Amino acid sequence: MRYFIACLWVFFSVFAADAQQTAWPESLMITPEKSNFEKTSGYADLMQFLGTIGPMSRNMYVGSIGKSTGGKDIPMVVLSRPLVKTPAEARASGKPVVYIQGNIHGGEVEGKEVTMMLIRDILLGKRGYLLDNQVILFVPIYNTDGNDKMGKNTRPTQEGSPAEAGERENGQGLDLNRDGIKMEAPETEGLIRNLITAWDPQVSMDLHTTNGTWHGYSLTWAPSYLYAGEPATYRYTNDVLLPSVTKIAKEKYGLFMGPFGDFNTREGWPLKNFYTYNHHPRYFINQYGLRNRMAILSEAFAHERFYQRINSTYAFTLEVLEHCNKHAREIVQINRDAEQAAIRNILTHAGRVKKGVRFKMVPAAKKLNRFRTYDYTPFTRFNGSTGYVKTGRIVTYDSVAYYGEFKDTVQATLPRGYIIPASMANIAEHLRKQGATVTELTADESYTGEVFLVEKFSKAPRKFEGHNMASAEGKFVPAKRLFRKGDFKIDLAQPLANLIFYTLEPQSDDGLLVWNFFDSYLEQNGVAGKPVEFPVFKYFPARRKTID
Repeated sequence: MRYFIACLWVFFSVFAADAQQTAWPESLMITPEKSNFEKTSGYADLMQFLGTIGPMSRNMYVGSIGKSTGGKDIPMVVLSRPLVKTPAEARASGKPVVYIQGNIHGGEVEGKEVTMMLIRDILLGKRGYLLDNQVILFVPIYNTDGNDKMGKNTRPTQEGSPAEAGERENGQGLDLNRDGIKMEAPETEGLIRNLITAWDPQVSMDLHTTNGTWHGYSLTWAPSYLYAGEPATYRYTNDVLLPSVTKIAKEKYGLFMGPFGDFNTREGWPLKNFYTYNHHPRYFINQYGLRNRMAILSEAFAHERFYQRINSTYAFTLEVLEHCNKHAREIVQINRDAEQAAIRNILTHAGRVKKGVRFKMVPAAKKLNRFRTYDYTPFTRFNGSTGYVKTGRIVTYDSVAYYGEFKDTVQATLPRGYIIPASMANIAEHLRKQGATVTELTADESYTGEVFLVEKFSKAPRKFEGHNMASAEGKFVPAKRLFRKGDFKIDLAQPLANLIFYTLEPQSDDGLLVWNFFDSYLEQNGVAGKPVEFPVFKYFPARRKTID
């Protein structure tokens, strides 16, 4: 009983932080509130809410980033004062854009509900000051199709709270949070082209719920991981922003938050290691780092009740917005410096330095102390081996290794740019969709650089997200090639240099080759029986001639 009362106190403390709560009319209450937190909002509920609240404020605009596989508009809500409706107007305002995304997985619904609550509190409640120094974009229900495929067993780790939730995948059966590089879903193309590239958010948040690990935190988080990008955006997010918000959440709301990860009792108990998720830019949060922008993953604790998960997600998102509002200029400057550093690295070091293209997860130098987790107790199985069963006690352990960093295992030379033959226009167009600048040669030109000789090409026997993922082994060899008018040129001295490099390198662990974009070319040219040149040419800066 005392635990239940304590939970209620924490829940209401967030929303009563302004001394007294606003009494909302029933038309502005969201589905969880109206159902005693037994139900989550459907697409129609969300659209009705936006239609109701829109006419009540001059500071809200509802647009769309595109349509889902099932033909639903994916609503984008813009909050600003004064009102802006276009990316150009946002840039003219001088205020940075902050992007909050909910419901990328249809069953992880807390973000969807929290974005509606924040829209309500900012427009009509006491949070209007959050528009002083920022423009806020919300996409509350990114996976519109998956959200409405509700069932009782779609999220077993949430233990029937809410009673029904949507499906993880979109209408194509794809996990949208694995689509950041291949861009096969219309939702992905709409997000990248019509929001990320167009509005250029300085900070992005993706709101999730965990899948089962019994740690002892109401919410865990991760930054956009540092591996192939510039360090400044990661350092600020990981070392400044997230620790500050974590401290405030504990002091202000009594909520425990910490870094995201999983453990496995097969390694024994007490736990010694805690592992984050992978570094791949197929995950949007990681990709934003390669775009020289800050990004944050939010993961509510699945095993808490629905109202508790909403509470912790609301508190975390609110405090991130508070931080961004107070430190807007600093954030913009850090991002701008990272962008310039990426370009300067190309102009200064292209052809002379190497960067990682494959990475492994490694432990951070600093271990986790006072790590909170539900405790486990050992038992002996019938075969004599030791197993572990979870108890109801939350305990803390020190000196837990946190595998939250990445070290390169394969490197490749950073070129000045790439040349793609006209016959592979689909590759050029794919990069343009990502926001890269791609030009066409207007005359025949000769370039010096290197080509990758594919000596071994293999594909995974089992499909992942509809793909038998590929890998290539081989070697780079110096080369000089004549390219024709109409071939595509990508000068890396541009803001997306790190993303383009990671996408096009043949040995990259999450590039276009991995996602089968080059299968047909390599197989048609007989890669199974002989070495084949990878069709993307890396060119280096022209050497200046010296006169004695």
